[in-house]
This record gives sequence, structure tokens and C-alpha cells, in this order.
Amino acid sequence: MSTMALTANLNGATRLHLIIGDPIAQVKSPSGLTRKFVEVDRNDIVVPIRVTSADLPVFLAGVRLAENIDSIIVTIPHKFACFGHCETVSDRARLLGAVQHMRRTPSGGWHGENFDGLSFVTAAKARGAVFDGARALLVGAGGAGSAIALAMVEAGVTELAVHDADEARLGILLDKLRSGTATPVRRGSPDPSGFDIVVNATPLGMRAGDPLPIDVDHLRPESFVGCVVTAPAISPLVEEARKRGCRTSTGLDMTEAAQKLGLAFVLDGSSADKG
Repeated sequence: MSTMALTANLNGATRLHLIIGDPIAQVKSPSGLTRKFVEVDRNDIVVPIRVTSADLPVFLAGVRLAENIDSIIVTIPHKFACFGHCETVSDRARLLGAVQHMRRTPSGGWHGENFDGLSFVTAAKARGAVFDGARALLVGAGGAGSAIALAMVEAGVTELAVHDADEARLGILLDKLRSGTATPVRRGSPDPSGFDIVVNATPLGMRAGDPLPIDVDHLRPESFVGCVVTAPAISPLVEEARKRGCRTSTGLDMTEAAQKLGLAFVLDGSSADKG
């Protein structure tokens, strides 16, 4: 579908959906989600906006005044901060203290949902990942990582190890999981030895020269490796994992799954809990 086809209905009645982050150039959602709106005959468009953490409160206050903005997709680093700007949130978002999508409420405020984790698990299963009974290693305890951790626990992993260079952030996530689930969770390391599923939920791999998030020489061919990085499309971690015979899922796989969940969330008021 051409760019012209994506924006052919752009006019004063167009409904707006924002995707906010800092940085923002790496996101792939705007064109895909806009295309999905066109496919269901909606006059809606998704617009990327870069906003700093310092400016976020003022930005959201201004956006609330724009009555033709129906939703906000939240990416790095705003998922935790945006939680505090929602009037209502799903149970999943409440446990995580982070939101990935904000939908306008009848009062003009926001209802927050977090299906980062569900979109990752959905995409990984489609690529052959088996979570039930698996031992999992997650690198990254930020907004996306926290959601993926919870989703993997819900999908049936029997053990979850989490590694993050930010010890305070890691401790917060482990405390949340221990209070909300019965699955054993612990601090991990970049060593993937013995794990069935290995996930990178950090931005490592977006920039040339980034170190790999794990020690790939310790990967087993039978391990499944997932990565949230969307640019480049095949992250250095995924490339190395494939060289070693591992099945993989990419950030773009996760983005495609998230678009379907996001469309349902906005259009018919369903949350990821119903997805």
C-alpha cells in the first residue's frame, strides 16, 4: 500500500493517535497501525512524537485538551511515568506500574493498558517458542522487560532469571513478581547457559558498536532467543543466535502482534485481557 493510500482520507475529521518516546526515530508502528485503521475504513492516523522525560507532564496536559486525539502509544522511557497520568488502568498495568497504551475515556482522561508482554509472547509462540515448563532468562527490567517478565510467568515458565545493570530497577521488578506470582524469580546474569528461552528487552543493538546483551558463545542451539529491538530489523543478537542454530523472534514480530492488540484496544474498547 502506498503512502498516498495511507493518508488519502486525511482531513479535518481525522482522528489522531500518538506514539511518544525519546528517542522516537526507531519506531515502526505509525505506518503499520495507520494501515490497519485504513483497512477497517477508519479515518485515523498514527503520528510519532519525540518528547523528553522532563517535558512529559506538560506535554500530556496539553494533549488532553486536544479532543481529536483518541489514544497514545507509549514507548521508551515513558511507560512508568505515564502510568501516573491514567485515571484507570488494567490489572496487568497496575501490577507492573507501567502502561504501553492509553485510550481516551468518556471524561476526557486516559485508561492505561500494558500488552508489551502479551505481544512478545504471542509473537514468540508463532516462531516456535514453548513457554510452558521452560527456564527463562530476561535481560532488561524496564517497561517492556517488566511486561515481558509477567507475560512469560503467565505463559507457564517454571523459572525466571532477570538481569539489569540498574540494581534498583531490577529489585523493584523482582519484588513485584514475587508479590504477584508464585513462579520462582531471581537475579540473573548475561550468561544464558541452561536456559530454554533468552530475551533481550533492552535497547542494546540499536546503535552500531553496542555490546551484545548476553554471552552468545554460551547459547545452546535448542534455546529460543527473542529481542525487542526493531531497528535494525535483525538485531545483532538475533543474527548471532541464528548463526548458532537458535529459533528467534524479532522486535518487528512483536510490533506486528502489538498492532493487532492495539487496534482492538482502541476500536472496540477491549483490553489485552480479552485478546
